[in-house]
Amino acid sequence: MSATGLVLLVGVGVVALSSAMALARCWWRSALVVQAGGMAIIGAGGAAVLFGEHAAGSAFQTGYAPAFGVDRLSGFFLAVLALIAVPAALYARDALKDVPNARTLVVLTAGFCLTLVGFVAARDATTLLAFWELMTLLPATAILVARRDRQARRDVFAYLAITHLGGIGVWVSVVVLAEHGALGGGTLSSGLTALVAVAAIVGFATKAGAMPLHSWLPRAHPLAPAHVSALMSGVMIKLALYGLIRVLFTWVAPVPLWVGLALLCVGALSAVGGVLYALFQHELKRLLAFHSIENVGIIVLGLGASLVFAWMHEPQWSAIAFAAALLHTLNHAVFKALLFLGAGSFAGAVGSLELDRLGGLLRRMPWTGGAFAIGAMAIAGLPPLNGFASEWMTLQSLIHVCLQGPLGVALVGAVATSALAATAALAVFCFVKVIGLVLLGTPRRQECADARESAPGMYLMLAFLAGMCVLLGIVPGLLVPTLAELGPGDAQLTEHAGVALPGTGGLPTLALVIALAGASAMLWRVARGRRAAPAPVWVCGQRVEPALNWTSAGFTKPLRLVLESLLRPQRELTVRTQGGVVQEVEFEAHVPHLFDTLIYEPASAAALRGAAVVRRLQSGSLRTYILYLLGLLVVLLALVRLGLLT
Repeated sequence: MSATGLVLLVGVGVVALSSAMALARCWWRSALVVQAGGMAIIGAGGAAVLFGEHAAGSAFQTGYAPAFGVDRLSGFFLAVLALIAVPAALYARDALKDVPNARTLVVLTAGFCLTLVGFVAARDATTLLAFWELMTLLPATAILVARRDRQARRDVFAYLAITHLGGIGVWVSVVVLAEHGALGGGTLSSGLTALVAVAAIVGFATKAGAMPLHSWLPRAHPLAPAHVSALMSGVMIKLALYGLIRVLFTWVAPVPLWVGLALLCVGALSAVGGVLYALFQHELKRLLAFHSIENVGIIVLGLGASLVFAWMHEPQWSAIAFAAALLHTLNHAVFKALLFLGAGSFAGAVGSLELDRLGGLLRRMPWTGGAFAIGAMAIAGLPPLNGFASEWMTLQSLIHVCLQGPLGVALVGAVATSALAATAALAVFCFVKVIGLVLLGTPRRQECADARESAPGMYLMLAFLAGMCVLLGIVPGLLVPTLAELGPGDAQLTEHAGVALPGTGGLPTLALVIALAGASAMLWRVARGRRAAPAPVWVCGQRVEPALNWTSAGFTKPLRLVLESLLRPQRELTVRTQGGVVQEVEFEAHVPHLFDTLIYEPASAAALRGAAVVRRLQSGSLRTYILYLLGLLVVLLALVRLGLLT
């Protein structure tokens, strides 16, 4: 066994030890520290493989015997996992202090982390599929341990149902690949390649939360404890994209053009649809869940562009687009974990996360609020933070799809480019709303006025992730050459990607950061020197009350009116009168999730009706069941007689 393999094995053992420690009543908080240490060791091993270019363990096997190994792509995802799992575990040490089932959650968190590691390191079909299923079941169990209400059970059921139905595509693609030896380097016919590509896109995109197979994500992610939400949104959905990369970029490569174009369409729909529905959410964690859909769409846009460039025989730009997708995978993991952990701190301090019931938290929770603000600016793609760097690379890749592709490809690229540009603008709009309603202004409830900063173990982890957002935004070029080498492009063309690759010269640099910092300091000093005297707010002669503050719905109403024919908002007006005089007017409006109302709810109702019909066959009579078997036997004999069955 190589030294790197031994390091990874030690890390797995340490995480497993933390799971055993958590069973002891007085050791569960120490177990989280041990768990963080084990994940740090695993991350170090993954980084060593990524930058050392030496694989550890087995290569992919054609059979079904269990095998494990780590190559450079696996090393990247292990490093991303560790970067999120370590602060999440240390955050949970204080966040779970007053939670009744804390020990059980610690055990499940350790098992979840080991499952994610196992999926990345699996090198055979059996192990890969086993960890794929565990990756779904363990967070669902954690949600049910943390939440006991009926709505949580219904949402978890929807999560399991949708991911398992979509996951059939994963089973089909992996089993077909294994049966034809493609996991170990064999080739497939064009028909089987198309089957595997379609099945993989459906299966892996469902777990990744890409539209229109995303409906489980805004249900499940808000229910989980904050550190589990960070792992689910920051890592789990990215490992679904890891599986998609394995299939399309390794096992069935090169793929036909339509696969890349399909990914561009899925990415554009997910990016725009995710941010659009996020804008109209009134609960913070549900809003963040829709933004996960948006950012998965951005990553899929990069992967689609990479496949299109590979078909066009443009290895440099194929490598650039692939590097942009992986860089955004890392960036989204960091700022989304930061935002979910920050939302968990707010929930612990004030209870509700309804946007219209928050306000003024930056002044009362400066560390948590400041870190959350950095994460919000990063996810909005503002320079010089990390979200801007990867979105900028993706945008340049899509522009070059328009410029260099044939007419049909250029048209799809133009749509994808427009979708990414619209997504960036709407994301800024959305997080201006979030910062204004959550962090700024006056408290809208007494709980917000009485809020206090969270424990140091919690806000220091937020500060660490906020620092990573800044660092990855300042020096993304340190990672781009390595990530470009993992893609389908020519390694010789990308070994000096930080200097020679097109599209990277526009990335934010240290000089840009210094210039922005200097300009910000100058503007702050000018504004501080000319501060206006406080004055009362004019609200048409009424008293200034929290009920008159700006609301989430009021903030997004102009956009809702513009997109009314698309979003189909629902309104309900109730007027109560007494003696012909209006006493009370109640107005309620919301934007329905059309994928639920037009697709999933009718499909669910039809399935329930079909189940009710099929249930009649279950009579409980032994004679009836014997009759069923005789009828089946007659049908099978008839098929054999006709030569349709051998």
